[in-house]
Amino acid sequence: MSEDLPTVRTLDELADLVKGRDNLYVRWSRGPEADAGSTSRDELTGVELPGLCANPLAVEAWWEDRPLRTWVARRIYDYRHLRERRGAGVRPWVLAGEELGRGPDNEPIVRCDRPIALIDDAVVAAAEDEITAKKEDWGPLDRG
Repeated sequence: MSEDLPTVRTLDELADLVKGRDNLYVRWSRGPEADAGSTSRDELTGVELPGLCANPLAVEAWWEDRPLRTWVARRIYDYRHLRERRGAGVRPWVLAGEELGRGPDNEPIVRCDRPIALIDDAVVAAAEDEITAKKEDWGPLDRG
C-alpha cells in the first residue's frame, strides 16, 4: 500500500496538498500498512483509543493570510520528536479522516478514511529550517 502512495518531497508540495482541505491529518508511525485496522493507545495507562492519534493539517482561520508553507512546516516541526521516541521506521504521512474525539494530550483521534501520501525526510529537514529561521521572530519557541 505505501509503495502505491505518492511521496510529498517539498514543503511547497505539502502546502499545495493541504490548500482548501479540512480533513487532512499528519500521523507519525511506521506507515498506513502498520496502522491499518489498529488504533492508538494512551502511553500512560494503556487504554485503547477509538482511532489513531494524528495532527490536523487544516489551516485555522486565525492564521489569516500568513504563508501556508510556514503553517505546514510548523505542523511537521512540532512532532518530529516522535521519530526518535517511537523508533526505527517511524515517519510522517498524510491521511484523510474524520475526527472522533481527543486523546489524553488533547490531540485529535481520527478514523483514517484513506492514506493520501508519505512525507519525505527532506520535508522534515525543510520544516526544521523554516521554523528555525523564524524562531527569533516568534519568541521563546522550545520544542526540544
